[in-house]
Amino acid sequence: MIYVWVAVTLLAIVVEAVTVSLVSIWFIPGSVIALILSFFSVPEWIQLTVFVVVSIIMLLLAKFVFKKAFRRKTPEATNVVDAVIGKPAVVTEKVSNIDETGAVKILGKEWSALSENEKETFEVGDVVTVVKIQGVKLVCKK
Repeated sequence: MIYVWVAVTLLAIVVEAVTVSLVSIWFIPGSVIALILSFFSVPEWIQLTVFVVVSIIMLLLAKFVFKKAFRRKTPEATNVVDAVIGKPAVVTEKVSNIDETGAVKILGKEWSALSENEKETFEVGDVVTVVKIQGVKLVCKK
């Protein structure tokens, strides 16, 4: 049984090294403990039970205890699209899709603007919300 546990340990190490995504690392401690037990002539069914129990415990520890450490943080806004979508802007030039005019100021910069609703217009001083960016223009709504 010693050779079986050595093989399981090595296989788990190789699979983990190839995938690098925590696929088989949970089996390594269980197989090492089972290997140690096999040196002391512990019955095979106990070795197998210890292997399964330790592997499950390691998996559960990773899920619940280490979950916070592995949690991905929400990405920060890294470009203009992320920075302006959903933010308020102040109309600096009447926004009219029909007349093809309009500008808003957001984050200290002036942008050409469109209304989300083709027929809706915004007057100078109105506060609007940026919905999306279309080309080089901000699409806004009240």
